[in-house]
Amino acid sequence: MKIAIDISSVVYGTGVSWYTQNLVKNILRLDREDDFTLFGGSLRQLGHLKKIAAGFPRLPRTKFFPLPPTALDFLWNRLHSLPIEKLIGDMDVFHSSDWTQPPTSAFKVTTIHDLVPLRFPNISHPKIVSVHKRRLEWVKKEVQRIIAVSEFTKKEIVEVLDIDPAKIIVIPEAADTIFRPTPQSKIEQVAKKYELNKPYLLVVGSDPRKNLPRIIEACKTLKTEIDLDLVVVGRPWNNALGQKARFLGYVERTDMPALYSGARTLVYASVYEGFGLPILEAMSSDCPVVTSNLSSMPEVAGDAAFFIDPNNSRDIALGIKGVLSNRTKWIKRGRERVKKFSWIKAAESTVKVYNEAGLR
Repeated sequence: MKIAIDISSVVYGTGVSWYTQNLVKNILRLDREDDFTLFGGSLRQLGHLKKIAAGFPRLPRTKFFPLPPTALDFLWNRLHSLPIEKLIGDMDVFHSSDWTQPPTSAFKVTTIHDLVPLRFPNISHPKIVSVHKRRLEWVKKEVQRIIAVSEFTKKEIVEVLDIDPAKIIVIPEAADTIFRPTPQSKIEQVAKKYELNKPYLLVVGSDPRKNLPRIIEACKTLKTEIDLDLVVVGRPWNNALGQKARFLGYVERTDMPALYSGARTLVYASVYEGFGLPILEAMSSDCPVVTSNLSSMPEVAGDAAFFIDPNNSRDIALGIKGVLSNRTKWIKRGRERVKKFSWIKAAESTVKVYNEAGLR
C-alpha cells in the first residue's frame, strides 16, 4: 500500500511533535512492506522539517512545501480545495495532522489528542480555536478512522463532536526512550545549569489548565512541614504567578529526564488532559507522581500515582505529603506501570488501522 503521513507538527517541540516523531519512527521500523511518503508544510522551519525527516529509519519518500500553517489552514480547512494527491501523488491511506484536513480520495485517518480548544476556548488563542473548529468539521464529515490517544479522549470526541464511536480506535502514547533513571552526577549537572539549589517539587507545563494557583496554595500550606522549592517547566501566564514559584522557561528536552529524576515528586494537578504524557515520563525517570482524578489521568497512571482533587488545594497538599512519606513505593509502582505502554505497540496498532484500507 501507499501511505502518506503529514509530519508538519514535528518542528514545534510540543507534545504533538514528539508523538508524531515517535510514532512515525516506530512505524517505519516495523512496516517494511508498505510504501511511505512523509510530507509537510512550513515556511520558517522548512530546513528543520527536512532535518528531522532525514533522521528517520529507512528514509522514505518526502515532499515538503514552503507554505506557512496559515496558508494550509486557508486551503484545506476553510476552502477545502487542492486535493493532497495534487501535491504528493496517489495514495491508499492518508494520515492527517492535528492542524489541517486536506481533501483526498484515500482512506482517511487522523489523530485527535484532545479537545482543549473547544472545551477551553477562553484560554486558547482565538485563531487556534477557529482552525480546530474548521478542521474537526471536515474530520466529522470525511474521515474513516479516528485515533484517540485515550479512552477519555474517545468519550470527548463522541460527546462533543457527535461522532460514531465505531469510527474511533484508542491507541495510547508512551514515554520516549530518553526517559530513564538518571545518574546522580547528571542530576547534579542539570541542577547546577538551572540553578536548583534546594530539593524541589516539579510541575511540567504552565498554561492555565495546569492549575498552578492551587498548586502554589498547596505548597504554602506545606511550608512549615516541608522545605521544598516549586519548580515549573514553562513560563508564567501572568506576572503574579512568576513571583510565587521558580519558572524555568524553555528546558532542553535532553535535560528533562534529569529534572524528573532529581525531583521529589511530579505534581501534575491539571484539570484537563487528553493523555498526560508527563505522568509516564516521570515514572520512567524514577520520579513519583501526584496527579488529578479527572479526565485521562487516572487511565494513564493506573495504581501508580497518588490521586488528588485538583480543585482542592488542601487535597493537593495531602497528595504531596502522601507521596513524600513513601517515595520508594510510588517509584516501584511507576516502574511497573510504564511497562504497559510502548511506541512499538502504538505503531503496530496504527499499522492495523492503515491495513483496513485494503479491506474496503
